[in-house]
Amino acid sequence: MTQPPPPPNQPPPGGGFGPPQDQPPQPGFGAPQDQTPQPPTQPAFGAPQPPAQQPQPGYGYPQAPQAPQAPQTPPPPQGPPQTPPGQGYGYPGQPQQPYGQPPAPAPNPYGQPQPNSYGQQPGYAYQQPTMPLQPQAGQPAAGGRKVNSQLAIIVAAVVAIALIVGGGVWYANSSGDDGKKDTANSSGGTGGGGDEKGGTGGTGSKGEEKVPANTAASVLFQVPQPEVKADTTYTVNGSWLTDTVYAKSGIAEVVGYDPDKGTELWTIKLPGPVCAASRQMTDKHLTAIAYEPAMPTKEKPTAGCSQVSAIDLDAGKQLWTKTANAGDRLIPWDNITVSANTVATGSTSGGAAWDITTGKSLWSPKPTDSCYDAGYGGGAKLVAVRKCGDYDARQLHIQTIDPASGKVLSEYKMSQGIEYASIVSTEPLVVAAEVGEDTGASGISDVFSIDNKTGKLRTRISLPGDEYAARCDGIYRPEYCFQIAVGNDRVYVPTEQHQGAGSEYSRTNEIIAFDLGTGKQTGQRADAGDGYTISPLRMDGGNLIAYKRPPYDKGGQIVSIDGGTFKETKLLENPATEAVRDVETSMSPDSSEYIYHDGRLFMSEVYASDFGSSTGEKEYLAIAFGAK
Repeated sequence: MTQPPPPPNQPPPGGGFGPPQDQPPQPGFGAPQDQTPQPPTQPAFGAPQPPAQQPQPGYGYPQAPQAPQAPQTPPPPQGPPQTPPGQGYGYPGQPQQPYGQPPAPAPNPYGQPQPNSYGQQPGYAYQQPTMPLQPQAGQPAAGGRKVNSQLAIIVAAVVAIALIVGGGVWYANSSGDDGKKDTANSSGGTGGGGDEKGGTGGTGSKGEEKVPANTAASVLFQVPQPEVKADTTYTVNGSWLTDTVYAKSGIAEVVGYDPDKGTELWTIKLPGPVCAASRQMTDKHLTAIAYEPAMPTKEKPTAGCSQVSAIDLDAGKQLWTKTANAGDRLIPWDNITVSANTVATGSTSGGAAWDITTGKSLWSPKPTDSCYDAGYGGGAKLVAVRKCGDYDARQLHIQTIDPASGKVLSEYKMSQGIEYASIVSTEPLVVAAEVGEDTGASGISDVFSIDNKTGKLRTRISLPGDEYAARCDGIYRPEYCFQIAVGNDRVYVPTEQHQGAGSEYSRTNEIIAFDLGTGKQTGQRADAGDGYTISPLRMDGGNLIAYKRPPYDKGGQIVSIDGGTFKETKLLENPATEAVRDVETSMSPDSSEYIYHDGRLFMSEVYASDFGSSTGEKEYLAIAFGAK
């Protein structure tokens, strides 16, 4: 039985997605540039290269040309919808014998819709930029490095491990399903966003994002990476956007910046690194983080992700800090989210929740319970991934719950043997799981469309890993999906890269839509364009917001895709200068945090390490682009 990876707050040393590029020194921002982009002698990061010169690529890196593979229409869902299961057990709680704490998780990308945060699309692990940026006034220069390509390979390998087991006994209060209704043939799957407002949207509803008078963007500001000690890597999960603040986690701190100028507005200092951050916030711009009570040392590399705090993002205030116990020990949290006025945290010891305003405890693990809440998806609804049974005979219960009381409102029981599941969207309820074994799968081989009022399965959609590029981390972080969005009662996923129509080294892909009622493709398709690859970020009413990763001689783009016609409208195009593009492409949509709203794009890292100190390269925690 393959064991899960190490916990999320303890990434292995090493680097990000894609191979490092050795390039000669280049000028930073503002240096004179040839106005006509030319193919560089040494291609910029992400540029296609001839096979003889191309290093082994990481996930998402343009590959040497192969025969184009058009996406295949996935098979229809297997079997009729499942009848509503019973709820014959208490909620919430933990097993009588606490589920053994697995070894630490390798990082894995994520991204859950944010109904009140303009649809942030986070992820993590990354590649280092090769060009220096000019620090902003008042911002200290800092050395450090991003994680190297070995980490990316580890991440990609870990999430692709087959995690499905068979046999065992169903939970005592199972609905009695035979498992055929949600069991697929061996198929593989390939992070994430739902409707920004928390609903299904509708192809007739208009989005809020308007086309700027000038879509050509400039760099608004950049945040240098804090100094990192040698052989050290820190998590810096979490970024949020309100009307007045762009907030980003640093090393043992959260900092609020002016979203247009990058001026520091406030800083919340913490005793240890942030190890989990909610993708959601309330309508009053309150969110939550989990962090360690002390900084790691060689003797004690982790102090445990035991501290939970609520944060007022506008005011820059830490509202309260709480912990919970399993017996006589503090529970180390694996994940955290926000729904309505509730902060919910999950772990292998069970789940807990607090009122986000007052810090009042709403529920905590029960030692007498035989099941436990491994994690939650937040936003418009609160959905728990509840695990029952032994490790090799697991059954997952997907529960829509009342965020104030924890009362189970509806429940869907997945087939026994599916060990991990991710919450792509809570309204409508869409769950992803890796079913069977597929070397191309990255946490998704199938998505399950569930009626969260009744708990009935609506349909099931197969997303083979060699065809689609959506990914999830359901091992410890059920909410961390990326390159997938839900709206208009559809799920939008990108195809894997394939050869483009230009040179033999050109790569491209498309976004495909599936109906959540029928499970079939709608026939809608958004092409990235030759040399670009496109990723869905979030919904904007009935429209889909997507990011286009650029070729070597262009800047990236943000586009709005009409939910009905699928017509693309460009909202933003980043500078094409090599120095800027190198930093932009170091923050890939399948490995970094993305937020787009009102003509501004914020991109940030989720790991900080000392790589730059050995290479002399400038490292950045975040970069912001805006329309001129």
